[in-house]
Amino acid sequence: MSDTLIRFLIGGLVVSAFATVGGLFKPISFAGLFGAAPSVALATLALTISKDGKVYAATECRSMMAGATGLCLYSILVSQLLSRYQLSALAATLSTIPVWFLTAFGLWRVFLR
Repeated sequence: MSDTLIRFLIGGLVVSAFATVGGLFKPISFAGLFGAAPSVALATLALTISKDGKVYAATECRSMMAGATGLCLYSILVSQLLSRYQLSALAATLSTIPVWFLTAFGLWRVFLR
């Protein structure tokens, strides 16, 4: 089976599982949150383990965690800029993208190199 088909199947199953779990919580919008990134990450990690082994997959997982930490900080800052300072969505998101980049790559450089 090709990697694309395997990714599709694993990703679809995990998206469905996460969406079901997310649907149990209020607000229902959590279903989309639970269904997106975690499922893609799990499908990618499963394929990486089967192709390149656990050691390489562990490195990839740590890289994903660094990126997620950057995304979390980025999201908090955008939220604050939108609510506290009433910046436009475009200005808030574009001005904080460097924070996401610097956080993710800074963590990667410090902990993963």
